[in-house]
Amino acid sequence: MAFRLPARTLWQASPKLAFLPRATSQAPRWVRRYALPSLDHQNRTAIVTGSSRGIGKAIALRLAQDGYDICVNDVAANQPGAEEVVKEIKDMGRNAFPYAADVSNLQEVQQMVQASVKELGPLNTMVANAGIAQVKALLDLTEQDLRRMFEVNVFGVYNCYSTAAKQMISQGSGGKILGAASIVAFKPFALLSHYSASKWAVRGLTQAFAMEMATHKITVNAYAPGIVGTAMWDLIDEELGKTTGAKKGDTIKKYTNELIALGRTSVPEDVSSTVSFLCGKDSDYMTGQTIVIDGGIIFT
Repeated sequence: MAFRLPARTLWQASPKLAFLPRATSQAPRWVRRYALPSLDHQNRTAIVTGSSRGIGKAIALRLAQDGYDICVNDVAANQPGAEEVVKEIKDMGRNAFPYAADVSNLQEVQQMVQASVKELGPLNTMVANAGIAQVKALLDLTEQDLRRMFEVNVFGVYNCYSTAAKQMISQGSGGKILGAASIVAFKPFALLSHYSASKWAVRGLTQAFAMEMATHKITVNAYAPGIVGTAMWDLIDEELGKTTGAKKGDTIKKYTNELIALGRTSVPEDVSSTVSFLCGKDSDYMTGQTIVIDGGIIFT
């Protein structure tokens, strides 16, 4: 049976409430603090590593559309592509410059961050996107195969995370740090064992950095693409085809048809849209997360 009281009865039951003095001099008992100060009236800057093509290029262009000035990074061999991306960004009315650096080299990453601050202003956002892949049977891996994979995909991410964090801490205004993981950070693929292991490490580093950087108002997250139509996946498709006898393009089609719930191969812009969110103020209460963008292969 429902029990109801008239509103007047409820009010009369606690008459003293009407005469409680309002606290005007006391400080509030809690204060909402955001991970970042508002950047609406500040110059927003970002470094995007490995951004001469593919997902990195899409991220650089999207952040430029969002109002960021961009340091477009890649290795020296890819500088023509980086310069093209810079031109596209400047055509949007944003500032950008290319910077050649190998992320596996800590000193080069430190010099890149210094150059970005000098050219664009205080660093707000670091996107550690650069990475490599290799298709090879687990028992055929050489020590150098394993070493190089971790030098770029793990040491490279650590170099970017740590150097950006130190810069942001010195600035005292917080920031956003992002890293490139992968769906293989959740479920490894055969013949991609050391690549998978490196991306699991990115997830771990992201969580650890998130714990230690929170006190500095720096959020640290990662994004995990699936099967994307980029040069990296073209290579994976070709090499996997050699082991199975499949024609070029057939492996990606097979994976798309059998694995992806949404039934299409991803494009770089699918990933850059999520990165845009992770870089923006709407994700200020997110940290330590690895967000999957794969069309429905891995369900978390």
